Amino acid sequence: MQPAIELTSSRPYQRAIAASKRVRWDIDRDVIRGRSLAGDIKFLPDGLSLVSSLDFLTEDERRFASRVQGRSYANIFGLVERFINTKVLELGLGHSLGDQDAVLALVRFSEEELKHQELFRRVELLTAEAMPAGYRFLPAPNDVAKAVLSKSTWGVLALTTHIELFTLAHYRHSIENDTALSPLWRDVFLYHFMEESQHALIDELEWTREDARVSAAERDAGVDDLIALVGAVDGILVMQSKADADYFLENLTRSLSPAEREKIGQLFLKAYRYQYITSGLQMTRFPEILRGLVTDAQKARIDAALAPLF
Repeated sequence: MQPAIELTSSRPYQRAIAASKRVRWDIDRDVIRGRSLAGDIKFLPDGLSLVSSLDFLTEDERRFASRVQGRSYANIFGLVERFINTKVLELGLGHSLGDQDAVLALVRFSEEELKHQELFRRVELLTAEAMPAGYRFLPAPNDVAKAVLSKSTWGVLALTTHIELFTLAHYRHSIENDTALSPLWRDVFLYHFMEESQHALIDELEWTREDARVSAAERDAGVDDLIALVGAVDGILVMQSKADADYFLENLTRSLSPAEREKIGQLFLKAYRYQYITSGLQMTRFPEILRGLVTDAQKARIDAALAPLF
């Protein structure tokens, strides 16, 4: 098996540093600019929310469903960046007496992830002002981070690479050109995209670097960790999708039949699994990177574990 990226050159880190400097932005000056998220305007495009498949909902109800899902979309990104940043700081220490370009790239990565966490906290405050009371975001970021970081670096970097890549794909394929979305919401994910593009490159560099370091047995354990981490992500999605479906139903101005209410719950879970798990396997080069690192048997094990989520 050959690494997907050359590990002996610091040029990829230098490119990431240069791009990071070029796109650097400020939350208030560039993104929020005194705007609000008030009004009945969509947050997530139909390609991510999947609400267009519910033909018994009105257009207003579909827009509200996109706002509910979008609120959790931002909160989940804030959550995952908690453990990503902690791992990035750890990786930087691993380079501290070696490649100083790698150290600087990872320091900038960490600073940007901290900024993204602040951005999504600000977004939550803005959505709380613009939406009905009663919304609950159930996962605890620090508890999730501790659970994720208890796994091997190989497994954590595999999950992180997957997350960063589907973030880019969501923006390119669904968010960027949907003019029906809230302009502020689109800008949040435009500026997020601009910095995540460098992060995805660094994630792949670090994952392939870690893969070159571990033994065959450690890699096999990392595969098990990746499977367990995806299962843990799905557990979060099951929990949050139910809370969000309940919040959506509580704020409807009309009654739905029991069958329609059940379809709402099913749709939210299906959408969340697509957003955070299966879209990364269908829309990005993550499967290609993974295939270059694992054996046929390990890939089959991963495919079998993920199959029920499709």
